[in-house]
Amino acid sequence: MKTSIILLALLVASSGYFVNESFAEISENQAFLLEGSGFAVTEDLIRTSEIDLGLSSQQQKGSTISFLTEDGFVTLGDEEFVISKLDGKFLREGRYVRINGNIESSSGFDTSISFFGRLVEESKDASVYGFTGRIITPDDTYKIIYTTKLSTLTKITPVSTESKKSNELTLHILRGSSTQGVGSYIDAGSVRSDTVSTQSSTDGLRLRYFSQDRISVQPGTTIIIVNDDVVSHNIISGTENYGDRYNKYTADGRISSGEILPGKSINVTLNDAGFYRLYDPNYQWMGIVAYVFPDSDSLLIKDNSKNKN
Repeated sequence: MKTSIILLALLVASSGYFVNESFAEISENQAFLLEGSGFAVTEDLIRTSEIDLGLSSQQQKGSTISFLTEDGFVTLGDEEFVISKLDGKFLREGRYVRINGNIESSSGFDTSISFFGRLVEESKDASVYGFTGRIITPDDTYKIIYTTKLSTLTKITPVSTESKKSNELTLHILRGSSTQGVGSYIDAGSVRSDTVSTQSSTDGLRLRYFSQDRISVQPGTTIIIVNDDVVSHNIISGTENYGDRYNKYTADGRISSGEILPGKSINVTLNDAGFYRLYDPNYQWMGIVAYVFPDSDSLLIKDNSKNKN
């Protein structure tokens, strides 16, 4: 078994050398989700492990771009660790990724991680990385082997001030969201064509409850929330309770839309930079991930997929 594990680790570790000059298009002021799974191995046992991190790229120095981990978790078997302090870098414009720092268990003890990823393959909207590294708990040291997907959210692209648009974004609550009805979702003819067009045929999140589930905006952006459902909704912000199926979120008091009647809309403004999870406390399967970037007079939010040929 040890021989098989070593061979698998070598395959993942060396896979970046077979990219054939392909590299991820990483730049400043982008939001990413890093999602993947694999194994954590010691001499005595093998445990499954998952990683799910929200990242935002920062300043570029040479071919290196630092990033911040805004939210997320790492699992080790049945135990979940939330991020405490993680430092990360995209190296050589995204060919490699390095993540180091601390994560914290539900019981409060600290665990450190050290991961190094190599680009394996990429598409127009996501890249696959093979990660190796270590998870060091107070009791043991695990070698990790991950296969992950790094997907981009909206990219912030420099434009001239003359073409700068209003700092607003319209978000629709889709018909049938309150009942999780697949039929109602498909028949939601009232949903505007521009919101439907944001869904790719290859998108894993086909059953959406909002016109967009993941957004990236500047601080001070006003979100116009339109209720196309047949019942009232209330959108608030909070932190996610990982592993809790019945109470997925805990309100943090930053955002509260108040009641939005069917057919009506309401405005909320995201003033502070950071990471937001927006949800309806009465229908907690309805959630949005929002990244808020530092303000800039020369930035305009665009769809990153449209910037590729």
